[in-house]
Amino acid sequence: MSISRRSFLKAKGAILTLPFLHSIARAMDEPAKKTQPSKKLVMVYIPNGIVRRCFFPGEENGELPGFVGGFNADKTKNEVRTQNNPGIYPLELTSTMQPLSSLADDVTLVTGLDRTFKNGQDVHAQGASCYLTSMSPEQAERRGVRHPNGRSLDQVIGDKVGHSTVFNTLEISCNGFTAGKESIYFNNISWYGTDKIAPSIKDPKKLYDRLFLADSYRTHITDVTDLVLADAKTLSKKLAREDRETLGEFMEMIRDIEIRIAKMQKLIAGADVKIPTNEVLPRGDYIKLQADLMLLALQMGITNVCTFMIGPERWDASLLYEGVFPKPVQHHNMTHNQKGDGYKELQKIDIFHMKQYAYILSKMKTIKESDGSSLLDNSVVTYGAGLGDGATHQYFDLPMIVAGKSQGQIKQGRFVQCKSGTLNSNMWLTLAQLMGLEIDEFADSTGVVSDLWT
Repeated sequence: MSISRRSFLKAKGAILTLPFLHSIARAMDEPAKKTQPSKKLVMVYIPNGIVRRCFFPGEENGELPGFVGGFNADKTKNEVRTQNNPGIYPLELTSTMQPLSSLADDVTLVTGLDRTFKNGQDVHAQGASCYLTSMSPEQAERRGVRHPNGRSLDQVIGDKVGHSTVFNTLEISCNGFTAGKESIYFNNISWYGTDKIAPSIKDPKKLYDRLFLADSYRTHITDVTDLVLADAKTLSKKLAREDRETLGEFMEMIRDIEIRIAKMQKLIAGADVKIPTNEVLPRGDYIKLQADLMLLALQMGITNVCTFMIGPERWDASLLYEGVFPKPVQHHNMTHNQKGDGYKELQKIDIFHMKQYAYILSKMKTIKESDGSSLLDNSVVTYGAGLGDGATHQYFDLPMIVAGKSQGQIKQGRFVQCKSGTLNSNMWLTLAQLMGLEIDEFADSTGVVSDLWT
């Protein structure tokens, strides 16, 4: 197993898996030569679609759709599919994609993707729950299961590549609300199978405990780093200079995360009881904390496959987008009020989400792996939604960005236009093959997105 190359720091049930250290490899009489890291897959999901005119190249200066407004906003004058001109074009960063300007050589925009849809089911619930299952209504009927249930892509890939890690997959959510406002179908994208949810972790403390502790309840432990820092200091004396720096940075990241968790717990505890505590939790800080925990799990070999749900579909919940709006706002409600300049206010949330994605990619570029390459070099990191536009509830023209080199398999910095109507399951099949699966189909796929490959 690949984790045998790593060393551990332990104390009273706490365990930290260290990043790859060459000094330890030599001490274990392993070959000192650089080894190729494992491939990683991260799938970032954004809720309630996007303001498509600000996301897709060439649409921003076009005529505004005739939004009716309110919750009839999907009754528009221009409810038609865009017909793409398939091919590969230079990447054009639209206004919503501007946070990726320093990462333009690391990302590719893909358009023309649709997902299968079944009338009679809520569009938001279907958008989230079938996003990674992609089972068609016809397939569901043949198998005797309810559409859109099935085994999601991350679980299928985890079955193949998860044997060398602690967890086959890791499911993370940034929905801080403790009380459910909608059914599980609005709040999950990962599924073991029909009606078998792969539960995501939304509490940073619980995620931290799951990643780093054998005893997840942590009844007899205060801070993991307080217990293992002494061992780390002893180990550091035995390491080469470069490895000492790596270990120091790693331990600093762990300590920083613990401090941020404590800060958020204090913030919630001290909130005005008249205000729902979840509203005062700053979205950016919360998402970045969850992201950093995910990146540590990837760096430490705890998992190679992650789903990262930035928010739930539809929940009419007020959230604090710090630095964007002076007070909490309801994302879903805003998607149905885009008349006039309303879409410009909504776009601020799209840009906010894009900044979180840029944060993840930027951090992945700085994390070095065993062969000197970056975590991003060895990964595929997607960013997308189950709705093409939150105002129209459309399930076609889905937004999709693909980042990372997948160890040289993907050529980045491009704009790939698929033929209009290309199923998003074709993208999922492509990702599965990039991750090493030898399969010819996934769900209702009809082929791969070959233009992604180098």
